[in-house]
Amino acid sequence: MEPIKPYKKGVDYSYTLGEFPTIELLKCRPQAVREVLVHSTFPEKATIDELCGKHKIPVTVADKQIARLSDKENCFVIGVFDKYTEDLKADAPHIVLVNPSNMGNLGTILRTAAAMGIYDIAIIAPGVDSFHPKAVRASMGALFRLRHKYYEDFADYRKEFPDHEVFCFMLTGERQLTVSDVPKPKLFSLVFGNEATGLPAEFANYGQSIIIPQTPDVDSLNLTIAVGIGSYMFTQGIQKDN
Repeated sequence: MEPIKPYKKGVDYSYTLGEFPTIELLKCRPQAVREVLVHSTFPEKATIDELCGKHKIPVTVADKQIARLSDKENCFVIGVFDKYTEDLKADAPHIVLVNPSNMGNLGTILRTAAAMGIYDIAIIAPGVDSFHPKAVRASMGALFRLRHKYYEDFADYRKEFPDHEVFCFMLTGERQLTVSDVPKPKLFSLVFGNEATGLPAEFANYGQSIIIPQTPDVDSLNLTIAVGIGSYMFTQGIQKDN
């Protein structure tokens, strides 16, 4: 195969950086994998060989390529995969991210969503590239366990999922999210704004506006923390009901 070039958004492939996200890729999306690159000093190559062998995925020892693609010295495995698109499930809860702007935060949110059992993520454009290797690495490969899709605007998302009850997390939210009073809808969309500005004011009209109570000592919660709290509260409420 031709040498893999450093990532650019316009290309039709991306790659994982590190053993764990590469193994997640091989387990969850083997059909998308083009090739796995390993360093000659990697001690667990047998594990990679076994996973790749099941799906006839080529494994190449490529020390120079790995050094060129990775910005960390301890990266010994890279999985090259085709980008893909996948529709969200209509009968599952969603997290909706409006204009996320930080790749590390996006990856952390994807990992948190998988941990909370929410596997469908809508991203309202403009937003960072979910397939950028930095986002993939921050997700620790959780990206490959999720369905995610970009939408031009929130109206397009709502048109596709009119049956979801919408909860918009805002500093001006009308309803406080508390342990004793968690909404328990059958289908829900948890909507979060970007790191710098949060949700625009008009989102208060798109569904129930929610505020996570906090002290006045900080201006707002970090986006990843807000998503973690919100998704935990809502999923725990459903589990208790069931």
